[in-house]
Amino acid sequence: MNDRDFINDMLATEKYMTDSYCTALNEASHEGLYKDVQAIFNETQDCQRNLFNVMFEKGWYKFDAVHQQTLDQSYQQFSGYSTQFPYNQNNPVS
Repeated sequence: MNDRDFINDMLATEKYMTDSYCTALNEASHEGLYKDVQAIFNETQDCQRNLFNVMFEKGWYKFDAVHQQTLDQSYQQFSGYSTQFPYNQNNPVS
């Protein structure tokens, strides 16, 4: 395995771990346990982000450029969904 393979494996592991910690946070009923898992989740999420940044900087994680028209279309599509929210966004409930 080369460096890219090792970092990619670590990134996949960190992503899996953050998903698992999210589930644990949703299920935790004890406040102390929740706070401990939340702290571990935050550390794991930071590690995942750092690994992502390393891969991106080295050109091992790439994104395709998107035209402004495509972005505008997506924005319009998802903006329309806001009418389906069960509350009034112009007058949010405190």
